[in-house]
Amino acid sequence: MPNKHKLVNDIGAGGETHQTTSDTANALTTNQGIRVSDNQNQLKSGERGPVLLEDFVLREKIFHFDHERIPERIVHARGTAAHGFFELYESLSDITKADLFQRAGEKTPLFTRFSTVAGGAGSVDTPRDVRGFAVKFYTKEGNWDLVGNNIPVFFIQDAIKFPDLIHSAKMEADRGYPQAATAHDTFWDFISLMPESTHMIMWAMSDRTIPRTLRNIEGFGIHTFRLVNAEGKSTFVKFHWKPKQGLQSTIWDEAVKIAGADPDFQRRDLFEAIERGDFPEWELGIQAFDQAFADSLPFDVLDPTKIIPEEVLPVRLIGRMVLDRYPDNFFAETEQVAFCPANVVPGVDFTNDPLLQGRLFSYLDTQKSRLGTANFHQIPINAPKCPVMNFQRDGQMQMLQPKGRANYEPNSLADQGEAGGPRECPATGFKTFPSADGEGEQGDKLRIRPASFSDHYSQARLFFRSLDPAEQAHLASALVFELSKVAVEAIRERMLGNLVNVDPELAGRVADGLAMPTPKASPSAVPVQDLDLSPALRIVRGARELHTLKGRVVGVLIADGSDPDAIKTVVDAIEADGGVARIIAPKVGGAKLKGGKLMKADAQLAGMPSPLVDAIAVVLSEEGCAALLNEAAAVQFVMDAFGHLKAIGFTPEAQPLLDKAGVVPDDGVVGLAAFVPAAGKRYWDREPSVRTLA
Repeated sequence: MPNKHKLVNDIGAGGETHQTTSDTANALTTNQGIRVSDNQNQLKSGERGPVLLEDFVLREKIFHFDHERIPERIVHARGTAAHGFFELYESLSDITKADLFQRAGEKTPLFTRFSTVAGGAGSVDTPRDVRGFAVKFYTKEGNWDLVGNNIPVFFIQDAIKFPDLIHSAKMEADRGYPQAATAHDTFWDFISLMPESTHMIMWAMSDRTIPRTLRNIEGFGIHTFRLVNAEGKSTFVKFHWKPKQGLQSTIWDEAVKIAGADPDFQRRDLFEAIERGDFPEWELGIQAFDQAFADSLPFDVLDPTKIIPEEVLPVRLIGRMVLDRYPDNFFAETEQVAFCPANVVPGVDFTNDPLLQGRLFSYLDTQKSRLGTANFHQIPINAPKCPVMNFQRDGQMQMLQPKGRANYEPNSLADQGEAGGPRECPATGFKTFPSADGEGEQGDKLRIRPASFSDHYSQARLFFRSLDPAEQAHLASALVFELSKVAVEAIRERMLGNLVNVDPELAGRVADGLAMPTPKASPSAVPVQDLDLSPALRIVRGARELHTLKGRVVGVLIADGSDPDAIKTVVDAIEADGGVARIIAPKVGGAKLKGGKLMKADAQLAGMPSPLVDAIAVVLSEEGCAALLNEAAAVQFVMDAFGHLKAIGFTPEAQPLLDKAGVVPDDGVVGLAAFVPAAGKRYWDREPSVRTLA
């Protein structure tokens, strides 16, 4: 009997594989039963033109996706946030009329929320995951939301695929796990079938997605936006946040242990840093360019899976963000804050990036579902700090009390001596930048991916080859770990074929880690290019890996008999260098020091393992060391610090504990006198001696 549901694999224009049906019996339909001809692309006006609102397939799909969970966010559910301000370094009046960019030294209040993407609100802080980085500027002209991530690219090129991406990454539908993890079949099945995701996968499997703290991440607007000046001239722009605390990641084993020891580690770190006055800072940078520069690049700037390397176009630092106040109430502010990329002010505008175009609709729609009312903008954390005047009335939870009869426009009630209400303002109101010839905004209505979006591997190769060898090994090992959790062998084979296009050596290392042969390269729509390397992409031994104790935490392990003078000397040195010293003892009540005085501890040894600190100082007497040799938590405390490549300072009496923990002398294992200068860095050369990496 013939198979009436015959499926065939089609290779799309970008090299991606999609399953299509040969008849109507198994056809994909909308909720109204209308068969869908293309589930990969939004409807656009021309190949690179704007997305059309008439695309009912997109609108229904996104609408349904946005309302799948209530009231928790579908993505970015677990987050933490803080109040602060933005201070402008120099006027940008030559390229934008946005008020917050006009006067050097002026401060604009803001609220910033950091988050993980995949896990629910009850998940942990430290999984391998992208971090959301969303900033709400309360400007004099209204709210501007710069909603991005700590990764400058995204998994997909078109917003119509976002529900599919998140469905694949979330818990598997039949079993409800894994939570906050991508190491499972459905995610890698989707990724292996979508080569456009390859660049993002390089970032996701790198150290960028296991950051040490939220204070040590970069932020990116992802998309190409426009800045428009008072004369109506447009400049393309990409936004960057650069942490003044430097970039820093964890070791994978360290991230796993932090999750068990303190699920709220990154949330707690941000709160405690602000509480002690160590206010986190980022500098806002821009890459500004014109159409001619965009045309000169070997990729399309409207493709959200691409970056402009900083070596090609340097980032210009234009201001700084300081976070100086934690929310008074977590629910009222952090949970109820509503970000939307469509919230822009005059002088900031959009481009035809098809992912951005879909986000402009989706965010507003999902806030209605989460917060239960069209009046969510009246919640204090969302309310603009400038006048709001319009004719929108009523709705659930209406908190304002508009006066007068006029709730429509135009009206002539002002001619009768009554309040006529606000009117449109052509002089200063928001004006969309007009279409320009040659930008692909004219043409037939098409569901098509432009040919300029077809290179899915060149920038993935650029990213991997730009990393330090230690980071390359971490990335390869992350791929081995994730793919080892994939039960369907065909998915692993397909993913390895994609990796061959990125770097044959990388594919070979991953294949070897899986005990699988390296397959042939997957089909590629265009030849893979060898682009100039970008050292700015590195964390390890990179320009932003700061060697400093400022803002970092050092665990000082003490026990009965420890020398109070030695403890004071090392604590004073740590604090003088800007670090935070935490006294750790076998019991939280503290330890009796040499001379009999009790020193209280900040934490119990078993409750604050060394993954929670950035370096350790082991200040023990012979008596104290002997007692800790049979204490597993003490041995593990030292062993993990060494295995996580951290600096270890110690008294001579502590040597037996270091020996039992397997510590081998190197530049990072020093006496207390040399400890602080050594404590502000990781010792990457140690890594091959403590773990096997792909």
